[in-house]
Amino acid sequence: MDPGDPPSEGKQHDVSVVPADVVPGGVLAADEAAPEPAALGPRARLWPSLGAVYRAQLSRARVARIPLLFVATFQSVGIMILMRGVVDGGGEAQAVVAGSAVLVVAFVALNLLAQYFGQLRASGGLDHYATLPVPPAAVVLGAAGAYASFTVPGTVVTAVFGCVLFGLPLANLWILVAVIPLAGAALAGLGAALGLLAPRPELATLLGQLGMSAALLLGVLPPERMPEAVRLARDLLPSTYGVEAFARTFGAHPDWPRVLADLAVCGVVGGISLAVAAWAYRRAAVR
Repeated sequence: MDPGDPPSEGKQHDVSVVPADVVPGGVLAADEAAPEPAALGPRARLWPSLGAVYRAQLSRARVARIPLLFVATFQSVGIMILMRGVVDGGGEAQAVVAGSAVLVVAFVALNLLAQYFGQLRASGGLDHYATLPVPPAAVVLGAAGAYASFTVPGTVVTAVFGCVLFGLPLANLWILVAVIPLAGAALAGLGAALGLLAPRPELATLLGQLGMSAALLLGVLPPERMPEAVRLARDLLPSTYGVEAFARTFGAHPDWPRVLADLAVCGVVGGISLAVAAWAYRRAAVR
């Protein structure tokens, strides 16, 4: 048979069966052809993210730990030595020791954290954190906690030295376990907000220095010698309530309800300042 001859009716031909979904132009139902979308991973939770940021910040700042502790502690100890020639004892000595101890926290949590976030915003470092799947509050709290952790040894050394210098009892120094984190949260939130809201890093540094100077003048000096207007400004400073709570524990019979009330106010102010700092972080990250 020639190739051009028509096939006979009785001859069988091989026919291959191809599924319709592999034939070009094949039509299937939409629910059969389209693959199911992949499930997204769970959102990053606050506490694991906070721990990761805290450890990262702590390891990065580890090199500067010794100079940082030395400067903050030496400054507060020097202030107490100068005030020793002016203040003899009593309530004024209690205010000087408590204010000098909290000043260590202010130097790091307020001053240095304002500089850090100001430089981070100016250098574009916020873009790196914005790409990470971590909540904004974890970034602010992690950095604030890492910086505040450096203040613990200096604050304890300053408090012990001040008690020995002014003859104050050492029995209630355990209150620093509550004063350091609460005052640190309030001051760190304020410092982070100043650094994130400042349009330039130089202005953030200036605001941090002014805040630390306010903590020095309003926290270390005895309030009895201040004018009424200055006392009102002192009540607006977040660290004031930590200073007051610490100073009240030096008495022979501390007024513990007032101590707890001061700590509660300090904690509320700390929560508000950290919330403002988280808002400032979101605002700065999207610009």
